[in-house]
Amino acid sequence: MLEVGDIHISYGGIQALKGISFRVKAGRIVTLIGANGAGKSSILKTICGLVKAQKGSIRFEGREIKGLAPHWVTRCGITLVPEGRRVFANLSISENLKLGAYFRRDREGIEEDMEWIFFTFPRLKERLYQQAGTLSGGEQQMLALGRALMGRPRLLMLDEPSLGLSPRLVSEVFAVMRQIHARGTTILLVEQNANAALRLAHHAYVLETGRIVLEGSGEELLADPGVQEAYLGKITLM
Repeated sequence: MLEVGDIHISYGGIQALKGISFRVKAGRIVTLIGANGAGKSSILKTICGLVKAQKGSIRFEGREIKGLAPHWVTRCGITLVPEGRRVFANLSISENLKLGAYFRRDREGIEEDMEWIFFTFPRLKERLYQQAGTLSGGEQQMLALGRALMGRPRLLMLDEPSLGLSPRLVSEVFAVMRQIHARGTTILLVEQNANAALRLAHHAYVLETGRIVLEGSGEELLADPGVQEAYLGKITLM
């Protein structure tokens, strides 16, 4: 589904990604793990067109998308849930969700997706006309997920979805990711909770200073002594 080949990006004189290559197969959950500053978020931003790659290729379902503007990437079927949620604070929950379906014209399908989101996140339905900026961090994460799903993406990218959430809400977010995947959506996940991310993922990549240094199934990396020492020692699964 997604093929990233030899991507290089720089911020000023600092090279953030140094020849990144990986694949995401349709119907799978793939996670990227690594320390802060390793380049994980930069990869997602480059895929969705927010950051320009100096070199390399990004192909989605056989089509080259590197260099496309973010709204065209979204039209292709890729949606990003950014770090920090980035909901529209002055708009209501209802308005945020409707914006997620901005490019769609299938009214019946939009209503069906809205009902599924309300079933999955009942708190959003209870506060439908409340301003998004007044929600708690966990509620904003639910709204950000719901807004992304309103676009019916074939590839959903999530950047640190558990950041700043309580353990109970982290468990809830990961449970929702399983539900989203079960409905047929492919997921590319960047997550600081490496233990939970590897248990969820079919395949995983480890990044260090802008390079992929290790890959394997989630189970293989959970059992890898180097990964355990570097990323799993102080993290427990919900």
